[in-house]
Amino acid sequence: MDYEAARTALVNDFKAQIGDEQVLKAILRVPRELFVPPEEKHLAYEDRPLPIGMGQTISQPYIVAIMTEALELTGREKVLEIGTGSGYQTAVLAELSGLVITVERIPELALAAKDRLNVLGYKNIIVQIAEPDIGWQAEAPYDAIIVTAAAPFIPEKLLAQLAIGGRMVIPVGSRYEQDLYKVIKHKDKNEIHNLGGCRFVSLIGEDAWDEE
Repeated sequence: MDYEAARTALVNDFKAQIGDEQVLKAILRVPRELFVPPEEKHLAYEDRPLPIGMGQTISQPYIVAIMTEALELTGREKVLEIGTGSGYQTAVLAELSGLVITVERIPELALAAKDRLNVLGYKNIIVQIAEPDIGWQAEAPYDAIIVTAAAPFIPEKLLAQLAIGGRMVIPVGSRYEQDLYKVIKHKDKNEIHNLGGCRFVSLIGEDAWDEE
């Protein structure tokens, strides 16, 4: 399979909806086939989520593009990612920002993603195994926060880790259906935009869902 051609075709399909050329170029640079299990590689450039084991998924490429564009990255930001998964979204973020702190609650996924990202040569990513408190307080505040699992509400503890003027993208709703929110933090009142419906695995832990 010609993965490069498939990747180019996928990105071309996004051009009508994704206006940030840098986001499209970043997706072109990241080989999604290396972030999915071997038996799923032939599906790497279909626009849909795929299983990565441990009950988790790699997000649909179009959703990755939407979420990344909403963060308005310019190349200098410090970004917090909640839910490393396979590391695909992490790599796209690293192409567009100064530093990515990414946290994952499943140690096996965190370690595999760290190895994969190291092999690909990323030097601006720090992978952490999630602590009981949501986020990663030690490196706060962040210019942007992205949450790749669904929460029942916007966690205040995450908003507290976002810098004034910073952007957060998070799916919010039930375990089975959510809306994708973009939150812009202001001193007095936060600005919230609904980017449309989506479906993510559940965010587990404090300020989120309990284990089923």
